[in-house]
Amino acid sequence: MLALFIAVRHPFHPLAVLSFFAACCSSANADILINPTFESSITSNPNAATIEAGIDQAISNIESFIANPITVRIEFGSMNTGLGQSSTLTNDLSYSQYRSDLANNQILSSNDSLALAFLPVASTNPVNGNAEVVLTLPNLSAIGQTALGNNGGGFDSTISLNLSDLNLSRTGPQDSTKYDLQAVTTHEIDEVLGIGGAGSILSASGPTVPTDPVGSMDLFRFASSGARSFTTSATATAYFSINSGATKLTNFNQNGSGDFGDWATGPTPQVQDAFGTPGVDVNLGPNELTALDVIGYNLVAVPEPGSGTLLVSGLLAIGILRCRRKV
Repeated sequence: MLALFIAVRHPFHPLAVLSFFAACCSSANADILINPTFESSITSNPNAATIEAGIDQAISNIESFIANPITVRIEFGSMNTGLGQSSTLTNDLSYSQYRSDLANNQILSSNDSLALAFLPVASTNPVNGNAEVVLTLPNLSAIGQTALGNNGGGFDSTISLNLSDLNLSRTGPQDSTKYDLQAVTTHEIDEVLGIGGAGSILSASGPTVPTDPVGSMDLFRFASSGARSFTTSATATAYFSINSGATKLTNFNQNGSGDFGDWATGPTPQVQDAFGTPGVDVNLGPNELTALDVIGYNLVAVPEPGSGTLLVSGLLAIGILRCRRKV
């Protein structure tokens, strides 16, 4: 059964954000196609052209990194509260099949091989012993589960943006009290693909029923080497690691005001941080790319596994034509 997942409740709050990027370590063709449809709440806006251009740029940036030949359909609209929210369709897949697909249905990067070495071959997931994981439809399509990832040509997700609180363009005068449209859009699209809030079943009310499937990012959540972290406690340690906790890549958010699948904002802020800042731009970085890589996407730019010294570089400006519908 298809499930509706509210991927982001409070995606950004006031804290510092900078712009960091991952270095290219391998190359492939960027084949993913993210098709946006703009609701009338956007197309009727006096700044519609600028808004659509900002969303398109965020889409092109993400497309430039992902080589899976899949199509993702997203409806964009506006809202009057918060900053951004995505409602994304998901489906369940057995953990054993998911691990098999990760091993056999993608081009294995060094990160993939490392992550797979620490994901046990078993009939149940290593987090809570459930036999299944829950994945977004694009994530399912990326690993070859086309039937489970098929929504019959409908939308995979709906993203709503509070345009009144956003700087709509990165050129010209910037309002230091507002947030960056491209950053918020990128954060939400990451959720649609399966990282961030959509990658965990943890919520502010606590873990779901212990027998429920876990999210893909819950498989990479650790408190220390060899010790998993699966709690909403604000005092708990939870960090992203692809080698069973031996190497910490970044902390997960443990503040119930944000998504537990997002990053905790630290000294090097990232686009998938649960808390952001007005007046500053932020883009995809190595930890978002590593997360997308290990949950099933083939990347054009692949960060070195566990590297603490990744080069800073600009996003690949690959212009990809996409079908656009307006309603």
